[in-house]
Amino acid sequence: MHRHVRARDVAVLTGAQLVTGAMTMALRLFPDVSPTTAALALLLVVLATATLGRLWIATVIAVVAMLTLNFFFLPPVGTFTIADPQNWVALFAFLVVAVIASNLSAAVQARAHDAIARRNEVTRLFDLTRDVLLTTETVGAIDVLARHVARRFELTGVAICLPGDHGWHLHQGGREEVSVDATVLNTALARARGTLEFDARQRAYGGHIRVGEEDGGVLIVPLRHGTKAVGLLAAVAPALDLGALDAVAGVVAIAIERTQFLSERESAAMVRQKADLAATLLASLSHDLKTPLTAIRVAVENLRGDQPRAEREEQVSAALVELDRLTRLFQDILDMARIDSAVIHFERQWVTPADVVDAAAAQVRHTLGGHPLSIDADESTEIEIDPRVASVALSHLIENAAQYSPPDAEIAVEARVQPDGLHVAVTDHGPGLDPGELDHLFERFYRGHSARQLTPGTGMGLAITRGLLTAAGGRVWGENVPGAGARFTMVIPGRARAVTVGN
Repeated sequence: MHRHVRARDVAVLTGAQLVTGAMTMALRLFPDVSPTTAALALLLVVLATATLGRLWIATVIAVVAMLTLNFFFLPPVGTFTIADPQNWVALFAFLVVAVIASNLSAAVQARAHDAIARRNEVTRLFDLTRDVLLTTETVGAIDVLARHVARRFELTGVAICLPGDHGWHLHQGGREEVSVDATVLNTALARARGTLEFDARQRAYGGHIRVGEEDGGVLIVPLRHGTKAVGLLAAVAPALDLGALDAVAGVVAIAIERTQFLSERESAAMVRQKADLAATLLASLSHDLKTPLTAIRVAVENLRGDQPRAEREEQVSAALVELDRLTRLFQDILDMARIDSAVIHFERQWVTPADVVDAAAAQVRHTLGGHPLSIDADESTEIEIDPRVASVALSHLIENAAQYSPPDAEIAVEARVQPDGLHVAVTDHGPGLDPGELDHLFERFYRGHSARQLTPGTGMGLAITRGLLTAAGGRVWGENVPGAGARFTMVIPGRARAVTVGN
């Protein structure tokens, strides 16, 4: 930055000298040009230089212009001797006017630059504040914040330094990595936690320190939220002045406090959600366990008496159906626990879509009731997937269709291998899906308003399906079918091959 300024100063100084020479040569082409005309022309060069360059450059050009006026236009011409005493007055007046005009121009230019800098500073602070408000993630939020600061204020190196239980945590945000000794950071934080004083001249609160040389060192300013110092902001040779960097540190401190608040809110929401899930699970299980246990108890008590063989077999069959329902309920709980703990193990095998559908139908044969099952599954193509995961996921979709279809209504299952994997669609003839509940269908223990009124259940089936498919790299979605009910489609990726004789 400083090299760029020096190069520009040299360019302005050289250009002003060349223009002064060119102006002198042009005026010398007119033999009768008066000293007054020459003085005004050279004064224009001085004013232009003061507009483009800094004050010291304009002062140098004013002296050069005065000497040029004396040598080329005041008699005797060609020497620095002044014959007429009045020309001394004119020459001195020219120099005074040039210097005063240069000062005025430089002051106006400095104020204009300062106004532009303040405007840019406010704009960038506003943009940084907007970046903070748009950041809703808490994981890695401080790293993202450091990158926002470096990008908005064009800083080559910046780090947000936060104290921790085991030392300092530096969140880097620029192209260059900021490296500051822990002892320096401890000293800076201790100073920041002292008496809070505001320096009106530098527009910054106290507690800042500079490490290294001014051109290439690191400037450290406190991150204060109110009067409390929560950390430090370190910038490598910032182009910003101290006041601007202190303002940036204030926004960063607010952003850090906001991130901590969001994290605490998420933790509280998770605790509340777990409590709600536990209450929902307890209510659902108490109902779903009570019904089959009651039926099993009645069946067992009926078996005590001396009953005909047909009635005894009927009671045994009823008890077995309820035991299967209990077994499936506990299997659902185990599957949900495996999904939560991410301990699902996959064993890929070559199977046909028909094999997957048959296995799923066998798992839910007791829950289909009087619903006929229409199966259209491919038997000529094999796909390499985990058949257990696929069949369990599909069984929940079939069971869900049976629960919400009218009695004796057909359930259609279509299974095909497509380029992106196994596609299985289950279509029922129920009331369809409420558009307002589509985003919540696969949430655990969620049951729509109409579902709670029509059938009992825990609301785990669709959540287990999504969890299993997600772990296998697949997906599932639901939609309404005109003229029918709801359709759930699941996709499991895998390699495919044609079935050959002998497989």
